[in-house]
Amino acid sequence: MSENTTNNNARNDEIDLLDLFNRMGRTISKWLNALGRAILISIVFLVRRWLPLTLSIVAGVVVAYIMKTASPSIYTSDMVLRSNMIENSQMISYINRLQSLDKKSFAETLGLSEETSKNISGIGAYWIIDLNKDRIPDNVDYKNSHDIYDTTNIRMQDRFDIQVKINTPQALHLLRDGIIKYFNSDQLFQQRNNIRLAQNKEFLERLNIDIENLDSLQRVKYFEETRKRTSQTGGQIVFMQEQNTQLLYNDILGLYYRKQALEAEQDIYKEIVTVLSDFTVPTTRVNGLVYYIRQVIPVILLLTLLILVLFANRKKVNEIYKKYQ
Repeated sequence: MSENTTNNNARNDEIDLLDLFNRMGRTISKWLNALGRAILISIVFLVRRWLPLTLSIVAGVVVAYIMKTASPSIYTSDMVLRSNMIENSQMISYINRLQSLDKKSFAETLGLSEETSKNISGIGAYWIIDLNKDRIPDNVDYKNSHDIYDTTNIRMQDRFDIQVKINTPQALHLLRDGIIKYFNSDQLFQQRNNIRLAQNKEFLERLNIDIENLDSLQRVKYFEETRKRTSQTGGQIVFMQEQNTQLLYNDILGLYYRKQALEAEQDIYKEIVTVLSDFTVPTTRVNGLVYYIRQVIPVILLLTLLILVLFANRKKVNEIYKKYQ
């Protein structure tokens, strides 16, 4: 192949690429012009029809107010529990079983009156999320959307959240007592908790013996070191013996920390679950005016826009209707 032929082919390739880029540029330019024109037409259309659109928003507010007045009040409140004997996942599932019960069964299970049960519109248990693993609760995973593979933000394993939706918040203390009773009435939970307490008691007794033995050993070593210190003059030997005594002290201190933790389990956390944060009486209802406005106004506004668009293009719509009639 000659050099001229190669140059001609290279120039043809360059021309083809330039033509391709020009076509792409013209296409993108057409799209941008069409988009800008559509936005401009839409703005003009909305401005010219500001009155019916404003009236639709006012109508939406009125409808939302009527719905808010006609519907019963719904409040939400949260309680945080500590599971003392099994994993949180089992406790959360145990609470969420209540969602499948009818009002009568729900009342019987929690030991509530049917009237109180009718005022409870929802209950659910959720994980509490610890951001950055600092052992401080940060938020509740109400949507169950937490990534279990996230190693930075984790589910807390020592507590979980129970949220209820209720019409009369004054009955929250009855619901709390019913939930605690629901846990305590489970025979398997009772057996496992009794075993846990018995094992902790045995461990405490063993810890007390170990602490006494180490304490006695430390006294013996102290007196032996004191006697050697009076008979020897080497400073290095005295230093090494004092260090051994300090090592025993750290062991005793560690046993005391373990003992305190077990005593807390026996006294503070002796039940199946422990209330860390009780229900609080809410002051603002969930289904207030703003709640219904967010639901109603977009629907009414969308219907109004659809009607206005159809009315503005009624001739074309009529032609299409006649064509396919």
